[in-house]
Amino acid sequence: MTLPFDTHVLVVDDFESMRRILKQVLHDIGFRHITLADDGTTALALLRQGGFGLLVTDWSMPQMDGLELVRAVRADPRLQSLPILMVSAEAKREQIIAAARAGVNDYIVKPFMAETLRLKVERMLDAAAKMP
Repeated sequence: MTLPFDTHVLVVDDFESMRRILKQVLHDIGFRHITLADDGTTALALLRQGGFGLLVTDWSMPQMDGLELVRAVRADPRLQSLPILMVSAEAKREQIIAAARAGVNDYIVKPFMAETLRLKVERMLDAAAKMP
């Protein structure tokens, strides 16, 4: 599959260094429209403005964590089908299951390889493109 590189991606992480890493990896695999946010509250406001085709979020953040953000996105009729990838240091099986139940499409445990991110994003966007 060829990734739709014109997809606007929102990256959410409270650590600036991780936001920069994720942005660089996404850029390296071809994405050109990447917006950064430092917490779930800011991210949700941006998402509600529209135009995003992919959300990449951390779990542990102040104000509104990634799990709360995912639940808010899934509860919003305009955003509920947005593909969501959680990239988090939370590696316990129960946490990954909780994220899946909240509505993430896929999950990557930090630290991660760029190829893992590319494959998961490709799979998610391919599945989203096939949905009615």
